[in-house]
Amino acid sequence: MEWLANPSVGFIVVFLGTMFLISEFLVKSKSLFFILGTAFMVLFFSYHLEGAAGIWVLVLYAAGLGLILLDGKLIGDGTVSIVGLLLMGVSIAVPTPTIIYGVLVIFGFLAGAMAAMFFLKVFPRRDLWSKLMLKDSLTSDLGYNSINQTYGGLVGKTGTTVTPFRPTGTIDIEGERYSATSGDQWLNANEEIEVTSVDGTRIRVKRLDSAVKEQ
Repeated sequence: MEWLANPSVGFIVVFLGTMFLISEFLVKSKSLFFILGTAFMVLFFSYHLEGAAGIWVLVLYAAGLGLILLDGKLIGDGTVSIVGLLLMGVSIAVPTPTIIYGVLVIFGFLAGAMAAMFFLKVFPRRDLWSKLMLKDSLTSDLGYNSINQTYGGLVGKTGTTVTPFRPTGTIDIEGERYSATSGDQWLNANEEIEVTSVDGTRIRVKRLDSAVKEQ
């Protein structure tokens, strides 16, 4: 595997590995992307890691993946995912032999993470990230108007927050869950809210006591 000594090859391997692994968190691929991403990253690390120090690099990388999964399943505000991505980036750059190689694989990592977003246009979206992304993205090419009439009927209704808002999260109104934003307000879970406006599929809410005071 001496060809992995070439920084350009390292860039390509990290790009593909990152793209497939991040895609596994975003879309439903029946674990195909996870297998491909893992294969590329195992190839990269098996060449560059050696000794006990290599184990810590792998732990750092695995911890980054774990934080992304934790954020998607439990937290949902994206902050922990950013920390996870930073840990993964550092673990990729640390074992590289030169600064140039390290910079290239970091660019490969960032490019791969961004390229993963394109899979959202092709494959079914995974529910893991429903707290961060609107579930019902209705476009004119699918036969929908830009303003969702069902969402429009939510204005003035009250409900509760299911997740914390920083400032995006999930609300429950009459047993139905929706993605929404609270603007400049940070809300906790299980707070009472009122829908103040709807712009297309963007639902804006306020803490109920704040909405009542303004009337």
